[in-house]
Amino acid sequence: MKILVSNDDGILSPGLALLAEACRSVGQVTVIAPDREQSGTSHSLTLHRPLRPQRRHDGSFQVDGTPTDCVLLGLGALMPDKPDFVFSGVNLGPNMGEDVLYSGTVSAAMEAVTLGVPGIAISFASRISEQVDLHLPVLRRLVQRIVAVKDFPPNMLLNINLPDLDAKGVRGIRVTKLGSRYFSESLTRMKDPWGKEVFWIGGGEITWTGDAESDHQAVKDGFISVTPLHLDLTNYALFETVRGWALEA
Repeated sequence: MKILVSNDDGILSPGLALLAEACRSVGQVTVIAPDREQSGTSHSLTLHRPLRPQRRHDGSFQVDGTPTDCVLLGLGALMPDKPDFVFSGVNLGPNMGEDVLYSGTVSAAMEAVTLGVPGIAISFASRISEQVDLHLPVLRRLVQRIVAVKDFPPNMLLNINLPDLDAKGVRGIRVTKLGSRYFSESLTRMKDPWGKEVFWIGGGEITWTGDAESDHQAVKDGFISVTPLHLDLTNYALFETVRGWALEA
């Protein structure tokens, strides 16, 4: 079995090394990841300059581009054979609710799905890298169970979030739906050294909403959240509503 491993935290992330180690328990692993932090880049592509992937001493590739670039290069150029799976992560910090629309981690898995390969995004609900290392046995079991699935559904990716717990404290796995989160005070107004006004996006307070089946509630309760996602964003339930607007060109 051949597996491509990527991420959005960059080639030096301990979460990437951990996921690659877990995937080696089931097959041959190729690591292709951004050369720097690419969080929040979503499904963006680098279109206005060439990409220069570089082979590292350990056989992995670092790419001066986005997570989507990495998967596209892997399947289109850097891997001699098409992989059976693409795993993205382990991201330091959760990717739940609307995060999936911004996350480079999720988008790497999504790019795999668009190219006909099962994609799995894995995140850890903490930014403390030393804690994620303790989850290697959990990750190995997860990877082994996932790759053993026969007839993995097309056009679907799995978004997995590990709770911020010691691995021994994980209570199990829940299949979940996306919750919803609201950011407040996430825009900071500042001055640069020359006195010009600038804005910094990030931080602030997060308010989560969602019922017992939501991803954030499962993680809060100590479970691993597994959310099946698909690429079709069409709201079919509103077809007749929109048709009733009698829109004209």
